Amino acid sequence: MIDLHRTLDHLSFSLSAWGPELVLCAGIVVLLLSRMVFPLGRYLPFVISLIVCCLALFLAGPWNGTWPIVGENSVPIFSGLLAWDGLGAFLKTLILGFSALFVVFLWLSGFPKPAHATDFLVLYLGAVVGMCVMVSAEHLLLAFLGMEMASVPSYVLAGFDRRARQSAEAAMKFAVFGAASAGVMLYGISLLGGVLGTFSIPQMADQLMLLAASGDYHGQAVILVLSSLMILVGLAFKLSAVPFHFWLPDVFEGAAAEVGTFLSVVSKAAALGLLTRLVLGLLGYGVLEATNAGVLPIVTFLVVTLSLLSAATCTYGNLAAYGQNNIKRLLGYSTIAHAGYMLMPIAAAVAVLFRDASLARWAIATLLFYLVTYLFMNFAAFATVTFLRNAFRSETIADFAGLIRTSPGVVVCMSLALFSLVGLPPLAGFAGKFAIFSSLVFGGLWSLFVIAAINTVLSLFYYVRIIKTMVFDVPVRDPLPQVRLASPKGIFLAVLTVPVIVLGILWQPVFMLACRAAGYPW
Repeated sequence: MIDLHRTLDHLSFSLSAWGPELVLCAGIVVLLLSRMVFPLGRYLPFVISLIVCCLALFLAGPWNGTWPIVGENSVPIFSGLLAWDGLGAFLKTLILGFSALFVVFLWLSGFPKPAHATDFLVLYLGAVVGMCVMVSAEHLLLAFLGMEMASVPSYVLAGFDRRARQSAEAAMKFAVFGAASAGVMLYGISLLGGVLGTFSIPQMADQLMLLAASGDYHGQAVILVLSSLMILVGLAFKLSAVPFHFWLPDVFEGAAAEVGTFLSVVSKAAALGLLTRLVLGLLGYGVLEATNAGVLPIVTFLVVTLSLLSAATCTYGNLAAYGQNNIKRLLGYSTIAHAGYMLMPIAAAVAVLFRDASLARWAIATLLFYLVTYLFMNFAAFATVTFLRNAFRSETIADFAGLIRTSPGVVVCMSLALFSLVGLPPLAGFAGKFAIFSSLVFGGLWSLFVIAAINTVLSLFYYVRIIKTMVFDVPVRDPLPQVRLASPKGIFLAVLTVPVIVLGILWQPVFMLACRAAGYPW
């Protein structure tokens, strides 16, 4: 018989652990009702959304870092459909922290117009709920559901500016390619679940390890490889990894810069969280000892696949950024390149998982730390582009020539963000890349380390080109528009830029928190 008391206790804990998502869902309902009750409240949607995001962020803790270790010590919620652990809690905190800043950013940028703010924010909060599900999912079908919850609103947000032809075209491309990749991923999930007899990631890991231990895959090795690659197609699309990147430059150019900010940061964080949970979860988080040669082909396949994917992605992204005249398109290729960098520690984690599980957790900690640094430096770059677009009515790099003459503070903020994206010391990007490179060294992936280092040098040139245009080139406009640092927009840029400097020097507290979230014994 079912123990009713135990079931109610489990449900109560599950609901409390899922508090941030419940707050977001309640916020969506309140937003829709507010338009009916206060139809003329111009800034009420922004206020409600900011309160909802801050409350969800407060509930996403615990803030003392005492999260359960990801893997064998994860706490299952909702009968094992989701997991409450350090990885999910850290990424949810990151996503919700970005969301609070993003709402303020939308209000400052003036997009969307107050009349359409409720629609935009409802879609955005719905996408955030999907991302929170993605980073906590322990069941493949629920992971797919969370991925679609995050993707479908994103398609609409990309085409939210209905007056712009490019925006509609961007949304159409995004939706068509997204639907195709989702279909391929769902078919791969059905194949993998059919072979292993379950869709629960921990149970799939047990079945996979039993097959590996027997040394005989019973003729199912080809199906396992094919299904894994098909699932990776859907995740690679979300990450804009080569060769599934083709949608991103056009979408970034056609959509509003605000939407590009959202897609370039938290969308990547959610996809990386799901990929990490899936890859390491299917390998049992290294709990089982790899005492037989049957496990080695699985590990080798994953390491080679992820390494090739990351190397091709960061190389293509950096090379394609050369010659771009539209700054949003250039930052889009930069986003592709950084997706390649962030895939590298996952490959390193798989490489050392059965040799030393603690080193695998170190690799995941470096990824979490880099995501924090990436949030601030990429957000600062996109926010600067957005505010300059409003002032210049242009997104062409050449039109920003001589900007330092009228807006020196904004140029400094943009320059710091771009230098940090390169990875120059003593900025946050250097600390983040140093951490990622250390995981490659510990994982023995020396060829990938060399490729990453070369790409870091290559990226310097197209980032410096933007700075050179703003500082040294002769202005092409007279008078030159101005964005003052002593203004709400300038203060917001400064708030985003300060962590870019601080995290490059005082990186230890955040990295220690990332280590605790990943279960590394710091």
